[in-house]
Amino acid sequence: MALRILLLTVMLFLLAPIQAWAAEGEPNLKIGDVLTIDVPGEAAFSRPFQIDRRGMVQLPEVGGVMVKDRTLAEASAAIREALGRAYRDLDKLSVSLKEQKLLVSVHGYVKNPGNVELAPDATVQMAIVAAGGLVQGAQLDKIQLKRPNGTTTEIDYKKYLDSGDMTLLPRLEPLDVVFVPASPLTGKVQIEFDGRTLAAAGDGAEEHSAIKVFGEVNTPAIFAWKKGATVIDMIMRAGGVTRYASPDQIRIINKGTPVVFNLAAYLDSGDKKLLPEIEPGATIFVPKQVEEVRRGALTVYVMGEVAKPGAFETKEGATFIDILANAGGPTRFADTRQIRIIRGTGKVEMFDMPKYTEGKAGKPPAVSAGDAIFVPEKNETQEPSWLKIPTTRAVQVMGALYKPGRFEWADEMSLFDLLAQAGGPTARADIAHIQILRNENDRANPILFNLESFLKGGGSVKDVPKIRAGYIIMVPELPQDPNDNKSQWTRQAPEQSIYVMGQVGAPGRYAFNSTLGFLDIITAANGPTGTADLRNIRVSHRGQTGAKMTNVNLSLYLQTGDEKLLPRVKPGDVIYVPDRTKDYLDQPASRTVRMLGAINKPGRYQFSDDMSLLDLLAEAGGPNGDALQEKILVINMSSGQAQARVFDLLGFAKTGDINRLPVVRAGDVVYVPNKSQDEWRQFRDEAKDIIQAASLFSIMSALGVR
Repeated sequence: MALRILLLTVMLFLLAPIQAWAAEGEPNLKIGDVLTIDVPGEAAFSRPFQIDRRGMVQLPEVGGVMVKDRTLAEASAAIREALGRAYRDLDKLSVSLKEQKLLVSVHGYVKNPGNVELAPDATVQMAIVAAGGLVQGAQLDKIQLKRPNGTTTEIDYKKYLDSGDMTLLPRLEPLDVVFVPASPLTGKVQIEFDGRTLAAAGDGAEEHSAIKVFGEVNTPAIFAWKKGATVIDMIMRAGGVTRYASPDQIRIINKGTPVVFNLAAYLDSGDKKLLPEIEPGATIFVPKQVEEVRRGALTVYVMGEVAKPGAFETKEGATFIDILANAGGPTRFADTRQIRIIRGTGKVEMFDMPKYTEGKAGKPPAVSAGDAIFVPEKNETQEPSWLKIPTTRAVQVMGALYKPGRFEWADEMSLFDLLAQAGGPTARADIAHIQILRNENDRANPILFNLESFLKGGGSVKDVPKIRAGYIIMVPELPQDPNDNKSQWTRQAPEQSIYVMGQVGAPGRYAFNSTLGFLDIITAANGPTGTADLRNIRVSHRGQTGAKMTNVNLSLYLQTGDEKLLPRVKPGDVIYVPDRTKDYLDQPASRTVRMLGAINKPGRYQFSDDMSLLDLLAEAGGPNGDALQEKILVINMSSGQAQARVFDLLGFAKTGDINRLPVVRAGDVVYVPNKSQDEWRQFRDEAKDIIQAASLFSIMSALGVR
């Protein structure tokens, strides 16, 4: 007994300082606080103990101990007393406050509703953040704070976010419940919302005071009523009126009383007296503009192919261009060269707008109230109208091109740009003779350009003719085969042609230029025929002063390959290939040698300087059996005076002396006499006849014949 009294005395002595300190302002323990209970030798007390929502700490072996609203000393005594029932050595028991926490609940439109632990000085905003934050559709100005004692406080969280005033947020206490309600705009069905959809729906939460704005506005919605707000403010919050709105017929219902508001009149005058007051729960309706026939003293009508046809109110000083521009201008299908102005009196005037824009017309017509402008539709064509491009900006391209036509031109372009735009030359285009007709000072001056030579050999870009608007470019076509299509010869200019006649495979008129030669044109004519006289081809050079003829020995060229034997031919020249079997009248005497007398084939024979008398005799078949070969006569007619020489063919045959051969030239005569023409032979024959006659007379005399 004495021992118990002693222990109580010691405990009172120990608790006296603690009670004195508590009396000085030690805070009471609250739900959520975390205690550290140290019992040496007991591992179960190595963890912290939190005061649960009932205000108790759950201790090992003894269960719950109420410590809510007690000081730390009082809580230590209660814990010591409770543990004394299960533990004996508690002399070194110590209880301390480890940390303070605030247990609250957050419900409603938050991402993670439920219980949260907060710092002791946490606010409503921190509680909402701990619950994951607000979700779309939360009503910010109606958040509720419910105390454990049953009281409820409404918080305007939106106002706090707008102002940052911390006094708007009440201090949290343990077991408080924060409830975030849903906005009435979310309806009664759970759906996904986004910020744009909710913003477009307005911010009106209370139906009895919300302002309803609908009709021809960009964002019809329900908006919260604010004192001093005007109908202009409400319409602006709804995104303003649309282009189809009728601003002079806006209807407003205030407390069941309809009012018509003329927005156009207010904007024209600025008189605030025209603005009706907006009462809580008012309805604003912006009607759609009714389609009606517009007619007035200042009305002008624009019809046809314009972007916005209709009736327009004109003002003094408005021009034709002003009115047409207000109608959106002509469309791509408009025939702007045939615009008609229909006067109020019924008179019709024509106006060519492209001509006016080019500066070739006077002023545009004046338009008065009551007039009508009609822009007709152009005729449908697959190709764009050439009338769109004036002559001063166009170049005409014709001839052997894939897409000839009329093209728009700019001075920075070149002839190659133009030919490429026209699709390029065709396969039969004669690009060596492109014709460019320049129009300068009301005169047309043609020039030629050899595109083929430029592409093959190159040259200075300055050599390419400059093209200007108004020029005409003609790309001629190569002629057809002269054997197959004789009707095409007129399409080839004479100064681009060369003429091939006589014994060739395809005589005719051929295209020719300075890059070609004699063999090119002979080959183009399919070459000489089998009876062609290759040694006497004649070329007539035209276009020169006086007549000039060149004889060509093509046979000698083929034997020697000497290019000097080939003449230089130009366009306009004539090439004639004669026939070897031609009439003797076609062969001049100065070009032949006449073979006469006792030979097998007397006649006229062609002769060249590389031939000899033996060649002529062989060509003429040689002397016949009656020929007097010792006295062959060679009469030189080519020299100024006729001279005759005797040639002994038999003597030459015995000696083979080439020097004994007489010189024969074209135009000479070779005569092989007959044996009967020999004088000694004649004397011998006559003597023989006399002897024979005398012998016959003697015989007859001997026989007695008289």
